[in-house]
Amino acid sequence: MRWTDMPPLTALRAFAALAETRSASRAGAALNVSHAAISQHVRALEARLNVALVRRDGRGLALTEDGQALATVLLGAFGDIRTALDALSEAENDRPLQVSATPNFAANWLMPRLSDFRARHPDIELMINPSPDLVQVGRDGFDVAIRFGDGRWPGLAVEPLIETNIVILAARDLIGDRPIDGPSDLLDLPWLQELGTDEVTTWLARHGVTERRTRRMTHLPGNFVLEAIRRGDGIAATARAFAESDIASGRLLVLYEDATPGAGYHIVTSPGVPRPAARAFTAWLRRQAGGQAVTVG
Repeated sequence: MRWTDMPPLTALRAFAALAETRSASRAGAALNVSHAAISQHVRALEARLNVALVRRDGRGLALTEDGQALATVLLGAFGDIRTALDALSEAENDRPLQVSATPNFAANWLMPRLSDFRARHPDIELMINPSPDLVQVGRDGFDVAIRFGDGRWPGLAVEPLIETNIVILAARDLIGDRPIDGPSDLLDLPWLQELGTDEVTTWLARHGVTERRTRRMTHLPGNFVLEAIRRGDGIAATARAFAESDIASGRLLVLYEDATPGAGYHIVTSPGVPRPAARAFTAWLRRQAGGQAVTVG
């Protein structure tokens, strides 16, 4: 008999539960179905196999010789399956929690707070992947991703974390008294852009600067961008959330600000119930953001 020709798994599970408990009521309770459903499955299995598996024994139930032979095989097989699933579940829960975030977010928001998570969850091993690459959660081993955008990513579980505008920032010393009447007036200044992104080109195009492009562009890892802006190395586009104290002190100037409702950083996971480590991490992220999406700027 090929496995495709086997009786339905529900019928085999019902009979195995009946064989183990010797009671249709107890078997039904174990499988969260009615005792009538157990009896119906067993009768269908007997008809399918054309053998008697159960017989009445006084007020109870007993297995026939064929029934006992089948029960021995089924209980052993289901036991092996349960053991294998438990081992897989244990291995899954023991593997490191893998989190993907942009280098900018990791350096300026996540890492300064991470010691608190370590203190609260010393048993969870973390692997932080600071990369601008758009990874797939639920695959490639990533449990949680923190992405910037409007949150419209079909097929994923998305939850707002920090709502923030994108700003064009520059050090006051770099701009000086230069008059700025439009984005094109900034093209001759040095620009900074996170490796693996095209934020500056996209921003300029969105503001109508398409004929000329800045030639003084430095590409660098996202975790270096904010510090480079502070030093006056160039102008850059970044999330306002990371520079609020610099803006408030006057150290950095907001040259332009794009306000897009709903835009910001989001917690992204695959649909379904996350494993315990992922649930603990996402709950911690919410607490760090104040328990709800925080509007900055």
